[in-house]
Amino acid sequence: MTGNAQPPHMVYAYAVLRPTPEAARAVAAVRGVADEQVGLVETGDLAAAVGPVPAEEFEEDALRAGLERLPRLAALARGHHGVVAALAPLGAVLPLRLATVYRDEDRVRQILQERRDQFLPLLERLAGHVEWGVKVYTDPGDPGDPADQADHSGSADQADSGARDGAAASEAAGERALGPGRAYLAARVRRRRGAEDAWQAAARAAARIAEEAGALAVGRVAHRPQRGELAKAAAGGEKAGGEQPGGAHAGGAKARGENIANDAYLVPAARAEDFRSRVLAAADGQPGVRVEVTGPWAPYSFSLPPEAAVRPEPA
Repeated sequence: MTGNAQPPHMVYAYAVLRPTPEAARAVAAVRGVADEQVGLVETGDLAAAVGPVPAEEFEEDALRAGLERLPRLAALARGHHGVVAALAPLGAVLPLRLATVYRDEDRVRQILQERRDQFLPLLERLAGHVEWGVKVYTDPGDPGDPADQADHSGSADQADSGARDGAAASEAAGERALGPGRAYLAARVRRRRGAEDAWQAAARAAARIAEEAGALAVGRVAHRPQRGELAKAAAGGEKAGGEQPGGAHAGGAKARGENIANDAYLVPAARAEDFRSRVLAAADGQPGVRVEVTGPWAPYSFSLPPEAAVRPEPA
């Protein structure tokens, strides 16, 4: 065996927190991403929740390849979030990035010592706070499909929507009187116009929601809107591939439309339910818009400044 031989195990790190007996008991009751027993690595007034994982699956190249496969990514996310969720009720927790892996526990201790002056203020800031996710989607429907025509009575916005629905129905009837080629082109124009109207309505709703949410939140992170396969996967759940502690939606439950806003808010725990209800109220009754509110989560989006983010390391 040479001195550069790969060790049989590496160390997967889930979160940074304060070392307490309660935290030690909590991690002892959960299994990690490789069904391993999770424990604490401590150094002074900081600790990391970690677990041993097989090196052949978690060394740099194998890990990168695994993260490119959606089922593997979802499984890792579930395992990672399961550990973080078990620790979150105990107090401030700094979730580390998905797939943060180190050579050994000594390297974890070194990271805790080197970044102590970053971790401790973050733990102090995040104590008593939770994260809520707010996503705004267009929901254009199909203006020519009677099944998508709702009862829009009772408000000015709804009256406008009803007028648009009537106009769309008239356009669809007129298209049927055209020849096949002209009818096809007219329908395309109508669908494009409907999509543009829905995008503008969703943008207005997103601005209104951001203003309402900002009155209660102490922090906001604007994530990149989700597209493609990631957006499809997110439609089935947040953070843990389907687990939504307080998930709710406004504007319809159909998982379609373009994601135009994907924001995270840091909210005092005492205001969590008020935040959720006020955001949903701001989105209620907005035609062409679908809003998803999920949480409360551990503060994933606020745990580490960009320069302090840890990444997988080769063995």
